[in-house]
Amino acid sequence: MIKKRIFILLFTLLSLGMSAQGKFVLQDVKSQKIKFKLINNLIVFPVEINGVELSFLLDTGVSKPIIFNFLNINEALQINQAERIYLRGLGEGEAVEALKSSKNIFRIGNAININQDLYAIFDPALNFAPRLGVPIHGIIGYDFLKDFVVEINYSARYIKLNNPATYKRKFCKKCVEFDLDFFNNKPYIDGTVNLGEEDIPVKLLIDSGGSDAVWLFEDEERAIEIPDKNFEDFLGRGLSGRVYGKRAKIELLKIGKFEMKRVNVAFPDSLSISFARKFKERSGTVAGNVLKRFNIILDYRNGKISLKRNRNFGSPFYYNKSGMELEHDGVRVVREVDKNVELNPYGTDNESVAQQSMIFTGTYKYILAPSFTIVEIRKDSPAEKSGLMIGDVILNINNRHAHNYSMQQIIQMFYGETGKRIKLIVDRKGAQMKFEFKLVSLL
Repeated sequence: MIKKRIFILLFTLLSLGMSAQGKFVLQDVKSQKIKFKLINNLIVFPVEINGVELSFLLDTGVSKPIIFNFLNINEALQINQAERIYLRGLGEGEAVEALKSSKNIFRIGNAININQDLYAIFDPALNFAPRLGVPIHGIIGYDFLKDFVVEINYSARYIKLNNPATYKRKFCKKCVEFDLDFFNNKPYIDGTVNLGEEDIPVKLLIDSGGSDAVWLFEDEERAIEIPDKNFEDFLGRGLSGRVYGKRAKIELLKIGKFEMKRVNVAFPDSLSISFARKFKERSGTVAGNVLKRFNIILDYRNGKISLKRNRNFGSPFYYNKSGMELEHDGVRVVREVDKNVELNPYGTDNESVAQQSMIFTGTYKYILAPSFTIVEIRKDSPAEKSGLMIGDVILNINNRHAHNYSMQQIIQMFYGETGKRIKLIVDRKGAQMKFEFKLVSLL
């Protein structure tokens, strides 16, 4: 009989506090570079499990790998369904069912672990792909990172795995090394924030699996309070449901000698993060929108992290000024002109309406295009005031078909300069409707 357990767990801040059954080892090489894609400040790279190549997020805030089993890939992966568990995390919903599996073979480049635990989650709502626009099958963190000295080069988009036994660090004049603290296999770093009046020391979880810049937890004793200028917003999807909170700006974020001004900050609702606050010293999280401004060396064995600013360091911190969130919601059929068909197969110069109509009839083709659907709209935002609604499917944006953009390209438009005009044509229950608004800064 399958045993049932309930684990208290965070989504991107996951840790089950258990040591790995196996170990990752580099085969035949001392180091290896693995290319990754940076999508919405998140690292996406290939991971092979039991001979099946998948797409994973590198998440420094998790312990055991998790597979989002909505793709029904457990049969291909030969997942050993040894134990049913229930996981609870960010959000105010119920615990979700998962399976714990052991003795899985993981391969990342030439690094292999022949006895790796993983957790498979069945809930189809826990799916990164619609928000990122690319397939995401799982997340991996501590169990992988602990076995190497790992260089994360955000500017060149690669991870370099180094054998700790042979690794020799090169001299780097502009690098700064810091101590890491660990709690339940999660790395923490000390920093300072200024919310407008004084510098406040903070201990922040290093979370490459989060796309925001900084999350802070309200704490009256430490004077961590929400600035007067803020707005309510959707912050993300947790293991136990959606997470809402308030967005604002930090006047200054310091990590050692590195100083960043006017940094985006989110204050999640207290009920959504009750489990994240088990570590009493924790003040919040530093995530992808800050981490991508550095090239990083992680040495978990020695409890060290090295930071070197890269070309992203001085970039301003933007946020979504439209007030709406999109998801890639399947596909839709689109008719477009087939440019490979000659417009005038008869070789005549006759340009009559009849001639054009006859020829044009045969120049269309039908394709399956991604469907981008509005799933969140902030109250009193430009999107809401224009009349847009949850469930609207974007067909055209600024006079160009939406399927000619990637999800990230569309979202990036919403982070543009204040006053930028956005024109949309959407499908609302079969009817095409036009909307227009300007991006508005609330901070």
